Amino acid sequence: MNYKILPAMDNFLASSIKQFHYYKSLGDQTFDQLLDEQLFWQFNESSNSIALIVKHLSGNILSRWTDFLTADGEKAGRNRDMEFENTWSTRAELIAHWNKGWSCLFEALDSLSEEDLQRIIYIRNQGHTVMEAILRQLAHYPYHIGQIVYIGKMCMDQKWSSLSIPKGKSAVYNQAKFDQTKKKQHFTDEFLKK
Repeated sequence: MNYKILPAMDNFLASSIKQFHYYKSLGDQTFDQLLDEQLFWQFNESSNSIALIVKHLSGNILSRWTDFLTADGEKAGRNRDMEFENTWSTRAELIAHWNKGWSCLFEALDSLSEEDLQRIIYIRNQGHTVMEAILRQLAHYPYHIGQIVYIGKMCMDQKWSSLSIPKGKSAVYNQAKFDQTKKKQHFTDEFLKK
């Protein structure tokens, strides 16, 4: 695959979008492995189920990325505390909200130009460049998706299908990589092709 050389800001934006797609795919692949009731399972009363984490992520994404260039990222209509109350009962509700949030994010990012990355936007009245806001969410969303994957692994135990390099397979994986010619490639490319 030929890569054109992109200006640094365009490369940042393209890389960020790929990373968000990759992290969404980890959630998608986790949901695919679980039974409906496992999506709502909680280890204990003070822990979150996958459904609650999805509800929080969706609420955050919609708040942060709806009209994000012109309105504060913490929307007045958002009720963050309710994101941790279980009001869903079906996989369909979970998936619909999950996809709605991600669609909002990708539409917002796809609309950006290189010049937009230095614009100042606000989250709870704190100014961020658009680039800083993207980085903020690139830290926040994978944090919660890691929780989703971990809960999925707990639910599936030995039946879990690894989403990365399976245990005991690092040497084989690394050898396959080092057998290839060096090339410029985004780390998500091999995963997003699946």
